[in-house]
Amino acid sequence: MKRFLLILLLFSLNTTSVYSLEADVFVQSTVNRAAETLSGNFTKEQRVEKLKEIAKETVDIKGIGYYSLGTHRKSLSKDQLINYLNVFEEYFLKSFSSRLAEYSNPEIEVNSKKKLNDNYTIVSSTLVATDSRPEVKIEWRVYTKNPENLLIRDLIIEGLSLARTQKEEFSSIINSNDGNIDALLKNLSDFSSK
Repeated sequence: MKRFLLILLLFSLNTTSVYSLEADVFVQSTVNRAAETLSGNFTKEQRVEKLKEIAKETVDIKGIGYYSLGTHRKSLSKDQLINYLNVFEEYFLKSFSSRLAEYSNPEIEVNSKKKLNDNYTIVSSTLVATDSRPEVKIEWRVYTKNPENLLIRDLIIEGLSLARTQKEEFSSIINSNDGNIDALLKNLSDFSSK
């Protein structure tokens, strides 16, 4: 009975109303919500919208956006930064949801957690293998400074940081356009409007 109640809690968890949630429980509840959406009887468009809502509640989109800009952030005016964050959020949500919407019933098992400091905990998990895909190791970098509002800051898939990869890509776009942030904004906007 206790196990059933725990599973029920994980599936119905609304992370915005939970006080001092542990990082591993937060990640498991997030992946359970995503899995429920992906295995449910929804159209692709409905899945995308539901996944966007999950991302808005559980991912530090603004923090990832700042990190992805790297040192280029310092050269932006306040208006440019606001514009960038708006464009980045649209880009991030579309990229995140459209990639995930292709999966059907992904099973992710949370294995362990390691507190790095008061601000960050790494949660280790495994995407369970199927006949069509191998097992994948995924680490979640969870921002834990506010225990009432945990947020995902990065995914490290088989040792590759998605945030770091994105930062390098953004820097390459800006540098190849003589430091012009507008080239990056156009690139992100073009992706979001497809």
